[in-house]
Amino acid sequence: MNKILIANRGEIAVRVTRACRDMGIPCAVVYSDADRTSLHVLEADEAVRIGPAPALESYLNIDAVIGAARDVGADAIHPGYGFLAENWRFAKRCEEEGIAFIGPTSEALRLVGDKLRSRETMLAEGVPIIPGMLTKGDDAEFRAKASEMGYPVLVKASAGGGGKGMRVVRSEEELVPAIEAGRREAGSAFGDDTVYIEKLIERPRHVEFQILADARGNVVHLFERECSIQRRHQKIVEESPSTALDPELRRAMGETAVRAAKAVGYTNAGTVEFLLDEDGSFYFLEVNARIQVEHPVTEFVTGVDLVREQIMVAEGRELGFGQDDLVQRGHAIECRIYAEDPASGFLPSSGKILRFREPAGPGVRHDCGIYEGWEVPVHYDPILSKLIVHAADRDAARGRMLRALSELTILGIDTTIEYLQAVIASEAFASGDTHTDFVEKHMGDWSAPDSTEELSNVALMAAALSASFARPALSAGRSERLLTPWDTLGSWRIGRPSR
Repeated sequence: MNKILIANRGEIAVRVTRACRDMGIPCAVVYSDADRTSLHVLEADEAVRIGPAPALESYLNIDAVIGAARDVGADAIHPGYGFLAENWRFAKRCEEEGIAFIGPTSEALRLVGDKLRSRETMLAEGVPIIPGMLTKGDDAEFRAKASEMGYPVLVKASAGGGGKGMRVVRSEEELVPAIEAGRREAGSAFGDDTVYIEKLIERPRHVEFQILADARGNVVHLFERECSIQRRHQKIVEESPSTALDPELRRAMGETAVRAAKAVGYTNAGTVEFLLDEDGSFYFLEVNARIQVEHPVTEFVTGVDLVREQIMVAEGRELGFGQDDLVQRGHAIECRIYAEDPASGFLPSSGKILRFREPAGPGVRHDCGIYEGWEVPVHYDPILSKLIVHAADRDAARGRMLRALSELTILGIDTTIEYLQAVIASEAFASGDTHTDFVEKHMGDWSAPDSTEELSNVALMAAALSASFARPALSAGRSERLLTPWDTLGSWRIGRPSR
């Protein structure tokens, strides 16, 4: 590849840029008006404006993205995750334009993107699926199927994920209203209002297997990530290995993931997701046909650079390793840092980042798309960064994560840092009791420490007043600047002790 266009933003665009630099491949990024000064724009070799702030007019505009690739002379596009990453029409357009799409083929995307077709395919291949519908239906058919399976059931959108269109239904009276609401939300989110129902598995674990496949039929899995700790069906903490898997169950699930990938002719990087029941039964959930937000967890425990592998597969290269070459080493945990206020129902937070300090030390990685002084926009997903740690075992990784979270400082906006500290510090997490009801069961009564707001206000007031009270100071080899309170306070943080 001569040049790669990265059709995304934020931390994943920065991550892909670094992989390109490692490989000596020039890269360019796209940006909207809201992202003109974003970190991914500043980090890239080239940047192309593709439209105004709304995603539909910029990052989701296929013509604009293809035009940007033409403008910079890119012969490949990396879609990251979200936006156009799983859009088969976009992949098809790339194929028609002679631009390499760094991901699966458009046909594979089309198949795995339709959950009903995907379920049919997996059933035919002997992959266990959750009992439920395999076709579209009207209200009468929905009622009949729900009655046959027994309540509770789950209404799900066929064309997308992320919890959009999903509704839990515990009685017949709730069914039709849930279907109607699911259709509205799915239509708005994905342009396809098709929904179906499946049996609700109570208190499962959400376990996914990373896969890599080349165009020559070689498919491997890179073991599991447990992603059971979720809020509103969005993952917030991920780890590998899972505390729920023994070697035999890991082998069985990994082999099933590879079989699922082969069933749809999958190439490049992807994730096969399963629900794991308390009795050890597991069921195919879906294929995420892209690099995952939580991919650094796998990179830590396997030592494989997944983005680099994506690019090499898209260049037509064969995988350089087989299943027997892959092993898990140590334990990794990832926390997603969101610009949200947990004390106010997780309302999104926007504004200028007045102070930013990253954690460091052995086994600590911080994938971020922010910097001090940047204005967090209101137009996109509120994820700011991902904090990932690796250590010899789970207990050591947990302690390292608590320390790293205590060092991570983001002032000027609300974040989920303290909430995540409480999750990782909890006895339930320490014991490995990480089912999908973790947040409801263990975090329902969480509240921010009383002192946090007061101390934050003091810090923000100090920052606002610093220009009025500071004296000019000269630093060696630099132009004159004003001292701020941060210059005199040294290393400090706001928050509870980590233990």
